[in-house]
This record gives sequence, structure tokens and C-alpha cells, in this order.
Amino acid sequence: MKKLLVICFIGAFLSCKKDAKEPVVELAPDIKQYTIEQFMDNEAVGNGSFSPDNSKLLVHSNRSGIYNLYEVPVKGGELKPLTQSDSSSIFAISYFPKDERMLFSADGNGDEINHIYLRDTTGTVTDLTPEKGAKSSFYGWNTDKSGFYYGSNKRDPRYFDVYEMSLEDFTSDLIYQNNDGLNFSGISKNKQFIALSQSLNTNDSDLFIYNNETKEKIKINDSLSGNSAQDFSLDSNTFYYTTDDGAELAYLMSYDLNSGEKTKVLERNWDILGASFTDKGNYMTVFVNDDGKNAIEVFDSKTMKPISMPDFGSQSITSVSFSDDESWMRMYVGGSNSPSDLYTYNFSTKEQHKLTNVLNKEINPDDLVTAKVIRYKSFDGVEIPAIYYLPHQATETNKVPAMVWVHGGPGGQSRQNFSSLIQYMVNHGYAVLAVNNRGSNGYGKTFYQMDDLNHGEKDLQDCVEGKNWLATQPEIDGSKIGIIGGSYGGYMTMAALTYAPEEFDVGVNIFGVTNWLRTLKSIPPYWESFRKSLYLELGDPYSQDSVRLKKISPLFHTDKVTKPLIVLQGAQDPRVLQVESDEIVAGVKANGVPVEYVLFEDEGHGFVKKENQIEAYSRVIKFLDQYLKEVDKPVDGELPDTEIEAENQ
Repeated sequence: MKKLLVICFIGAFLSCKKDAKEPVVELAPDIKQYTIEQFMDNEAVGNGSFSPDNSKLLVHSNRSGIYNLYEVPVKGGELKPLTQSDSSSIFAISYFPKDERMLFSADGNGDEINHIYLRDTTGTVTDLTPEKGAKSSFYGWNTDKSGFYYGSNKRDPRYFDVYEMSLEDFTSDLIYQNNDGLNFSGISKNKQFIALSQSLNTNDSDLFIYNNETKEKIKINDSLSGNSAQDFSLDSNTFYYTTDDGAELAYLMSYDLNSGEKTKVLERNWDILGASFTDKGNYMTVFVNDDGKNAIEVFDSKTMKPISMPDFGSQSITSVSFSDDESWMRMYVGGSNSPSDLYTYNFSTKEQHKLTNVLNKEINPDDLVTAKVIRYKSFDGVEIPAIYYLPHQATETNKVPAMVWVHGGPGGQSRQNFSSLIQYMVNHGYAVLAVNNRGSNGYGKTFYQMDDLNHGEKDLQDCVEGKNWLATQPEIDGSKIGIIGGSYGGYMTMAALTYAPEEFDVGVNIFGVTNWLRTLKSIPPYWESFRKSLYLELGDPYSQDSVRLKKISPLFHTDKVTKPLIVLQGAQDPRVLQVESDEIVAGVKANGVPVEYVLFEDEGHGFVKKENQIEAYSRVIKFLDQYLKEVDKPVDGELPDTEIEAENQ
């Protein structure tokens, strides 16, 4: 790409002096522009279960186009493919504790009805939870490694019971029948105690310990607060949990299962998201949500002194786990400008091994953009955090268009993680401001609850103020700012185009809710334990709340949409039904507004197949180039194709 010559400005509002002999010239960086195929040729690798002899790791990777199982030597080497699915993605769970059989999970093309499968050493696959329509989740190995725990809603579609499956004959025993809509949160090593939680609202939950011997159920928390089970000690005498009782942020507590005594164990300046012990109990791993970035600490569990972790400079350790004998640790390391690579670390030799290079070799890492955390004031003075990506080629005299990015949820959080779509947009000259509007997780419970029963109102204003912040940046073309989001973020996109139609110039709706009445009435049966919480936050569609829910549902107000829109949807989506997107497209199309619709027959709530991601994201950029950059704007009266159905051929 040719370098751009730009004329500098002296001061914020002054042009170069007329009497200057020569203008001062600065060169915009010569950034290579990459195709969507190159960005999607980045590899995504996950999990990392150690084999019984610690010689290799079991992982899943999408290098084939969808996720399949692979194993990789613990000190590095080629990934060996173990499965060859070309339809549903396969996700690794674990090697067996004493041999190289393995467990994995898969659903039906994104329908979220996961089953647990066995792959034996001959490659033969067996569905261990074959009940039709029932969803199963792996809960962990039992103490002597003779079996594993799992949850299934095969008895009652609304609730997940807890079972233990024997590795000897693969029969299951029911160990906890869930009649009360509680959520399993852990089991002690001696099987005597089960941790259970009950969602009260989107922030608060009650935490219980169920005694399998006495059949007693003891409530742990004393007040209304956000509580989350973490782990039991190796001797089964202590239970660990996080709580925000009396505080804005979650901290780590211990509960003596014999005396009932509670002790604060650890507190940080951000939410402690999780804490767990290694298999032999020598280490405790703690996860902290540090301003939208994972901060991981590993402690000697006896002294609670931190152990030294490898230093990766500007990149962060995003995930860790240990071998059963605790001699090895595996880590994922990455950042906003780098997809996460898999590493191993040996505690005895202190040797560190990089097992993957997931960034496409054709992409120069220097061409990628590092996210920056910024904050701005909203309409009422509330401070809004956001993650900002500014293209390298953006300057005061080479202003770029921008997109406000809204995360899923409600209650999600845009984090400082790598996103191929965001980097693709930024590489092609679009700034991205990922807004953590009020109601987002990670900034204290007061902030988290600020959008309850006012979605599409104050949270939308936070997004508008994010657009206004962008418009003040010297490198941004304030006349070309759009909005994009998936799921709840897709709803916010449609709310913006409907209720603030002149604020944004285009909208990208990725499987977004458009009719809250239908969505809240059609939630999957296995969400029953959270249904009351959702209704408390969003409104009860069977009550007087229905009036407000209809008012904030864009589907009933499509006549207000005046700006170009693209909608992307998976036909198998159980959360946001295809009809949501079908109807919003038809409604906006009736206005004579440019609308594009991309439907994937073999995707659910999120696109996981590479060929579909390539189609989806290339269509997004093509749409933005035409209607935001206006590099290929149609003549007056000419509309684009309004519907494109994308299927795997």
C-alpha cells in the first residue's frame, strides 16, 4: 500500500500557518491490509488435558475449518488429528486418568444439546449420554478416578440432576436429584458435600451446602449478595466461595464445614472470578478480572504465598491447568493484538515450551492493533469503561470511520482479548470502541444493576455517548460512525437504529433480540433455574411488564429505521430464534431502507465454522465499505440484494 502524505495541524483547531515556507509532513504507517481469509486462517486452540504419562496434551483446534480433536507432544511438535468431523464441532474434555481413551463434547450444529462422547484407543466413538433431546455437561473426575460426574436434564428438561458414571461399565448412578431448580456447583473429594446455588436475580444468588449423608441443606450466605462456589479443600473440611457481601467487588472466602466459621481469604481491586485447587492440593489458582483482562495468580496452598510465573511481557496468561501429578502446567498466552498460544512449563526443570503458533504466518504482528482502555462520561455523569482499537493508519488528516461495538449479555463484558473480526475491521480502516455500558459485568455490583428494567434506554444512551466520544477524537471522521453487536449487542444495534435513528450511520445486527416478549417466553427449558432472574432484570412477559417489553422491542417500531442495516443469523440458534431476524429484515425492508440478510443453516448462537465466519465477516466489511466509507455507494434509487442465504455446500 502506498504511504499517505498528510499535513500536520498546529494546535487543536489551527491549520498550518500560511506563511510557512514548507508544510510539515508526517507519514502514516505503511500497514499491510489482509483478507478475511488470512485473518480466519489464524488457528484457535483450546483445552489442554495432560495424558496419564505427561507425554502429550489433548486439545481441540479449528484448523480443519471446524473444531476437532488433536494431541500434541508436551515439549512441542506437530498436532496429530484424532477426529475428522466435517459437520458438528468437537470439543476436548479430557484423557482418561489411567489410559489414553478420551472424553469429548459435541452438539448438533449449534443447537446446544451437548452430549458426552467416548473415543477409545482404536478411534471408535460412543455416545455415553445418548438420550434424545437431553443436554449433558461434564462436572469432573471422582477422587479415585474410577468414574466422572456429569449433569443431565434427561429426567426433567428444566433441571439438571447429578450423576456419577463408572468407567468400568459406563453405567450411571444418580447422586443428586434436583427437584428445586438449583444449580450444581461442585462436590467434595469424599462425596459427602455438594455445593448448590440458586439464582435470585442477575447479580445475587444463594449458596447452599447439601450433606449427602444427613440430607441437610445449609445456606452459606447471610444476606442478599452475589455468591459463587469455587472448590473444596483436599481433606473435604473447607469450602471456598466468592462473594460481594458488603462490597462492590467479589472476594474469596472459606467456610469450615465442621464449625461453620467463615474467613476472608483473598481480596483484590477487581472481581475475583474464580479459585480452584490442583488435583493433589499443592496449588491454588486464582482468576481476577483486571479491567477486562485476566490476571492469574498461583499460590502455594499451604502458605498462600504466590509462586513465580513465567513472564510474557506485554502478553498475558489467560488460562492455566496442571497435570495430575502437578509436575507440569499448561498455559494459554495472548492479548488483544495476539491470539492465544499454548505453552507448557515444567516445575522441576523450569523449562518452558511453546506448542502452537496460531497467528497466520502471512500476518505481520506489527500490523495488528493493541487495545487501549479508555473511560468517558455518559449523559448523567456515570463513567463508562471501553476498549478502544485505533487503526495504525488513522491520523488527524487521514480520519477514519468508526464502529461502536456492544457485547452480548445483558451483563456481559467486552474484554481485552483477541478478536479476528475486530482486528479485520481495524486493519481495513475502521476504529472500534467496545463499550462496556452500564449493566456490564466486572465494574462492581452497583454498575452491574444500573440497566435493570431500563434496557434500550440508559444503556443505549451510554452507547450514544460512546459515539460522541469517538466524534471528538482527532483521528475519527465523526460523520461516519456505526454500531455493531451480537445477541444482546445485536438488540442494542436495533434499539439504536429504532429509538435513536439519527445517531448512527449504519447498523450490524448479529443474531440480535428484536422481540423481547417472544424471546423471554421461548427460552430453552434448561434455563428454568435462571428464568426468574431474567424476568427480574428484563421484565416478566406474562405480567404488566409486557407493555414495557413491547415498547423496547425494535420489531414493533421498524418504521423508525432509516439507516442501512445488515443482519446475520444462525438457523439452529435456540436463544435468538431465526424468526427474530426474519421479521426485523422484513420490517425494515418495508421502509425502503437498504437491508442485507445473511442466514446460515448450520450455525447456532455464534458462528464456529471457518467458511461461515469468512462469509459473515467479509459481508460485514463489504457492507461497511459501501454504506459507511461509501467507497461503492449505489446510485439513487438502487438497492442491494436484500437477502442472501449462506449454506455449507
